[in-house]
Amino acid sequence: MAWQPQLIRSVDAAGNPVLSLGHTLVDDYLAFVAARCRPNTLLATAYDLKVFFSSIPKEPADVVTADIFAFITAQKAPRRGPKVIRLEDGEAGLSARTIKRRLASISGLFGYFATRDDLTIERNPVPTGLANRRRGERRGSPLLRTPRTLPRVLGSAEVEAVLDALNTRRDRAMVLAMLLGGLRRCEVLGLRLGDLSPGEHRVFISEGKGGHQRLIPISATFFTAVGDYLDQERPAVDHDHVFVVLRGPTRGRPLSADGLDEILDGVRKRTGLPRLTCHQLRHTCLTRLREAGMALEAVQAQAGHRSIESTRIYLHLANAWLVKQYLDASAAIDADRTNF
Repeated sequence: MAWQPQLIRSVDAAGNPVLSLGHTLVDDYLAFVAARCRPNTLLATAYDLKVFFSSIPKEPADVVTADIFAFITAQKAPRRGPKVIRLEDGEAGLSARTIKRRLASISGLFGYFATRDDLTIERNPVPTGLANRRRGERRGSPLLRTPRTLPRVLGSAEVEAVLDALNTRRDRAMVLAMLLGGLRRCEVLGLRLGDLSPGEHRVFISEGKGGHQRLIPISATFFTAVGDYLDQERPAVDHDHVFVVLRGPTRGRPLSADGLDEILDGVRKRTGLPRLTCHQLRHTCLTRLREAGMALEAVQAQAGHRSIESTRIYLHLANAWLVKQYLDASAAIDADRTNF
């Protein structure tokens, strides 16, 4: 009988997260990931593998490429009825990005197995792409095509509505960190008192994505909001996390990702912005910086992108910048025509 994966969470003696799915080999791989990746990456990997082995109830050694294609088909199946699709990509099942991430987790597992000389699993069943022929040339196409969609950004009126809907000074400071500094959710929650430099209007990001650190400027408006929160709301605690729980039995403990999501959920209901997310606040900040003329390399540094390709999307989002570039080029073309 095939094993049934169960995601079990615990912590080790050092307080680090430990995840288990109930299979010795898979749990060995999760321990391997835990030693090299951030907790969010570990959790995503464990969940992806749970979904896969729940859908394909086989021992890892018995998984073949046909099972991968069956898994892709199941993931692309309609979730809310065949007539309900997403406007951004026209799909009814999970997004291509989600499926692609899950395939990467599965491929990582079998790649790990293949490098171990004590196992008989030598082949990775996840194909890297699909071979095809065109005019005599052998080429490869991706297993899944991921549409490049532009993230939504907030307008000025929507930003004001969000700020007006916040209930506490703490919440205002956290939202401004994303709106004015472009911080990610995990970076906001990871801020410590020593990371703030009010005199220089700079913040040190010590827990960035992938463990990368950076020192970035943020508007004085953010530091004013943080000062109001620290002076009037933050309880006395024995740690240096900036943002903490203000009420209830966990008062004084560092605010969790679920806590911040709950705050945003309340803002969505009060503002009528059902798609509002922390990442949308970040996108809004970086788009406005690009529209104001900030160099693309500077936006990359502010955002903490490892590759400039991740930042190029703001070339498309910054409409005012694009319009100016087009008008300047069009004027030059028109002037050139008059010389004939």
